[in-house]
Amino acid sequence: MKIAILGAGNLGISIAKGLIFSNAFTTLYLSKRKVEDIKDYEEYSKVTVTADNLEAVKNSDILIFSVQPTQLERILEEIKDALTDKHVLISTVTGFKIPRMEAIVGQEHFIIRSMPNTAIAVGKSMTCLCSNEKGQKRIAIAEAIFNRLGSSIIIPENKMQAATVICASGIAFWMRLIRATTQGAVQLGFDAKDAHELSMQTCLGAASLLIESGNHPEEEIDKVTTPRGCTIEGLNEMEHNGLSSSLIKGIQASFRKINNISEN
Repeated sequence: MKIAILGAGNLGISIAKGLIFSNAFTTLYLSKRKVEDIKDYEEYSKVTVTADNLEAVKNSDILIFSVQPTQLERILEEIKDALTDKHVLISTVTGFKIPRMEAIVGQEHFIIRSMPNTAIAVGKSMTCLCSNEKGQKRIAIAEAIFNRLGSSIIIPENKMQAATVICASGIAFWMRLIRATTQGAVQLGFDAKDAHELSMQTCLGAASLLIESGNHPEEEIDKVTTPRGCTIEGLNEMEHNGLSSSLIKGIQASFRKINNISEN
């Protein structure tokens, strides 16, 4: 696959790392205004770094847009005359809806929206996908790309804002929980390095257990909670202090914010 990432910032570079790690391309173009920031990637075979979006478009079939919402309209206007019937446009841009893209480049193009997260850099992203009517014929290509970089799911476009909160912002939410358990472990006597390792690996184990077993979280919780035991004591104390409620309220707050951004 001839892939171009237009906007090689934090997310764009995370996607690039995942593609390079999984050897998922024939050629890879990375475009950014300040090319000196990403010059190191030219050391990889079949990777080209450029500040010229048109160069990237003309030498690629799959275009992944990873820029700020305020920049996407300008870039689409810049490249629209260079688009052919072979190009597949995949946007990772928050709040920039498909009809708005179609209004710029036309409905005849394969347009797909994706919402990955930064775990894509290590092949562990949860990516949500949707497309325009034409794009349904090529959404399998996007699935193939993102399944090599983690997991993907196809959803209606009207759920993309919610998916952004759960999957993209969700990375930060889980990081904060890991940090909190690390701090708790330090207070119990572990040094910071060991505490961090314990928290990370336990989080990974919990998620892996649910993925492999297919069980509901409460089923696995029941296996480690004994009558009058320390686990249920800790869980109840957390709930009395609003753990679940705070997480849900935080998710709702993020959702309200992202909808407010997209409306303005």
